[in-house]
Amino acid sequence: MSGSLYGAVEAGGTKFITMVASGPDHIAEQARFDTATPEVVIPQVVDFFRQAEAQHGKLRGVGVGSFGPVDLDPQSPTFGYITATPKAGWSNTDLVGPLRQALDVPVAFDTDVNAAAVGEHRWGAAQGLDTFIYMTIGTGIGGGGMIGGRLMHGLIHPEMGHMRLPRNAEVDPFAGACPFHGDCLEGLASGPAIEKRWGTSAKQLGEDHQAWQLQADYLSLAVVNLVCTLSPQRVILGGGVMHQQFLLPMIRERTLKLLNNYVQSPAILDHIDSFIVTPGLGDKAGILGSLALALD
Repeated sequence: MSGSLYGAVEAGGTKFITMVASGPDHIAEQARFDTATPEVVIPQVVDFFRQAEAQHGKLRGVGVGSFGPVDLDPQSPTFGYITATPKAGWSNTDLVGPLRQALDVPVAFDTDVNAAAVGEHRWGAAQGLDTFIYMTIGTGIGGGGMIGGRLMHGLIHPEMGHMRLPRNAEVDPFAGACPFHGDCLEGLASGPAIEKRWGTSAKQLGEDHQAWQLQADYLSLAVVNLVCTLSPQRVILGGGVMHQQFLLPMIRERTLKLLNNYVQSPAILDHIDSFIVTPGLGDKAGILGSLALALD
């Protein structure tokens, strides 16, 4: 496999996953690091790739999918940086520069959700589609995907997790957990928001807890907004919060009610179970998507 290997980094708010592989079925090395400070994690990532190269040979390139916001403009002096992120200690962090300098290889860089979208398009639940959305609901909430076969970019990149949603303060008095916006989608429905609202993690809440109807309501509102604005052929919902398997049917049901037969497509009206889905690559969507960025 020497000479045909690529590196991949999934930079998440809770953990960094690194991989050296030539494809999803040919993985040479993989590791996981807690998302501590940049001064701790970035050298760990660099050392992982240096050791992998010492064993397997020179990498052909590295793909990085990162939590954001990030600077994706190659002409910008801060290209490859994590910018004004809610993640404490990570604002204005150069993520790509240290990898380029240490490894002397091309580095592809995008948001973690766009990277996961690439992976799902290549190997997972978005195969054969050219317009779809990938959202992750976990430590943060982010969204990306493709329109007409191209990744969603533009002014910077989509920040779907910070869309504003209606909140009934009598039903949900929680003011939100986002340090920038309070009760945006991420501030209301991310893992930390759930824990802050209810005083315990999502994993500890029973299936009959009122938290889940509230969660389904907020995520369905987000899906409806995205269906009406971007007209995706499929919506993929990943991330740790979606590990609660009972949540997906609730979101599907609520989405149908909110749309109220307005979007007249059989994909929604007759096949909602295959319109709103979980990732085909499971929890590997992010890291395999970062690998796909490198391969592309």
